[in-house]
Amino acid sequence: MRRKAKIHVGEGFDQVAKRVASAWKRAAAGQAVHEHHVTFVSWEALAAVMTKRRYELLRHLRQHPAPSVAALARAVGRDYKRIHEDVEALAEIGLIERDHGLSAPFDTIEATLRL
Repeated sequence: MRRKAKIHVGEGFDQVAKRVASAWKRAAAGQAVHEHHVTFVSWEALAAVMTKRRYELLRHLRQHPAPSVAALARAVGRDYKRIHEDVEALAEIGLIERDHGLSAPFDTIEATLRL
């Protein structure tokens, strides 16, 4: 099954509330709801989390799940401390999963930026 994450930048509370209410109603009606949304208040907030290096990690983990942070650091040839920081940041927003090692579960990440 293909999985998609959606990143929203600059949305107000009303847009987030509508998205949550829609998912709630569908779930209450018995529909399966498998969505992953991440909302940032600004471009700067997104850029602080989604750096070039972190994007590279996601791409690597999508193809090559790793048993540990140390194994991932060795595989990509980067410092353990920096990889650990990157994994923590991406796991916090749900773009890396830690079930039985490290993996990037999404095939696609869509971003919507409000102007």
